[in-house]
Amino acid sequence: DVKGDILIISQFTLYGDARKGRRPSYINALNPKEAEKMYDKLIQYVKDKGFNVKTGEFGGDMQVEIINDGPVSILLDSKKEF
Repeated sequence: DVKGDILIISQFTLYGDARKGRRPSYINALNPKEAEKMYDKLIQYVKDKGFNVKTGEFGGDMQVEIINDGPVSILLDSKKEF
């Protein structure tokens, strides 16, 4: 109904495992080449569904204006189901 665009940007910090210690661990994150392929695949999938997509630069240092609660977004899952 809105006919808006979709903004897809990579955000490495989402995969942080914060179950132990004081800092999130990224040891299980994909390597950058594989992660970029997955990012590109998602973009193409959304475009194929007919949406107008705008993207950020993968791995880039970008300033994106959003409404967010905190400087970093981390999904917490103590059961490690995702």
